[in-house]
Amino acid sequence: MASKRQSLGNAKLAKLDEFYTQLSDIEKEIRHYKKHFKGKVVYLNCDDPRASQFFHYFSYNFERLGLKKLIATCYRSQDMDLFSSGDSERAIYLEYTGDKDGDRIPGRNEIEVKHFNGDGDFRSQESITLLKEADIVVTNPPFSLFREYVAQLMEYNKKFLIIGNMNAVTYKEIWPYIQQNRIWLGVTRTGTGQMWFRIKDDAPVKQGQRVHDGDRYQTVGHSAWFTNLDHSKRHEELTLYRTHDPDAYLPYDNYNGIEVSKAVNIPVDWDGVMGVPITFLGKYNPDQFEIVGIAKAPLGEPSKMYPKQTQVSANGVRSTVTKLNDGPALKVETPPTDKTYYEVDGEYYVQLYARVLIRHKRVTA
Repeated sequence: MASKRQSLGNAKLAKLDEFYTQLSDIEKEIRHYKKHFKGKVVYLNCDDPRASQFFHYFSYNFERLGLKKLIATCYRSQDMDLFSSGDSERAIYLEYTGDKDGDRIPGRNEIEVKHFNGDGDFRSQESITLLKEADIVVTNPPFSLFREYVAQLMEYNKKFLIIGNMNAVTYKEIWPYIQQNRIWLGVTRTGTGQMWFRIKDDAPVKQGQRVHDGDRYQTVGHSAWFTNLDHSKRHEELTLYRTHDPDAYLPYDNYNGIEVSKAVNIPVDWDGVMGVPITFLGKYNPDQFEIVGIAKAPLGEPSKMYPKQTQVSANGVRSTVTKLNDGPALKVETPPTDKTYYEVDGEYYVQLYARVLIRHKRVTA
């Protein structure tokens, strides 16, 4: 584990991890998992109930989903100035068991919260005690602590539905779970699809922000839902119509497999290994395909290593590098004129981004 407070606190003070998920995004995703929630304890362990749209969704739909209990916890919150709380510097949590008396769900300002003795960090013992009670964890955890957050969920064998950066599938701590079919992507994701998150008024100004109805929003263009809850979309067969052509599907020079630049172009008649962009995981059907590995060092070791290369950028700048060993490479007859390429002993190569290595899972009688 990282130093105890290489922490959520540091991330929050830097205002880099304070992204508040919109209710519309929550509704679009969770509607595909209703059967999983009946009789369950749902834990929102990065969510102030007075600000979280996750809490709003689950408290409002508590009876309809048939929940047993809803728990929401909040790190020692310096953003409580949103609610004029006299205890703004104390970590809080709430346990909600539904509308027992037929009354309406209380408004945010009427919610009675309890206080932690500690800081409410998801790694604290108080938070872990609540985690042990939970059946399903649903939240938008700090992106900077995503590896550690997922590790905790797996350690305690929890079901979950969380938001992270799509590129997390290439983390050495996350990829094995993807390949082992222990974590997969949710429904409302395209890999490059955008989610807009509400941010604080004093968050740093950067590209990809907008103001709507007086609130500031930040887009995270590669955000996606990660889960180990099954859903029907995951078992929809990808319709394929292309056939293999050796001139169209080039083999990698340093990995076993052919390059398939788009999932829709997967050849239906090729039984060997194929490399597809990581966005393919948004269409991955484990009944149709097998994940063989990944073409990205060091997660997937290449079949050959190159000596130092001359990198030639699109504008002709030349430099000596070893980058060609980082991922899948294609050997080309002539150097491209519109993108970076590499020279090795008089031969030319282009490097691709990480590729998921797959093959068809044929069903035989």
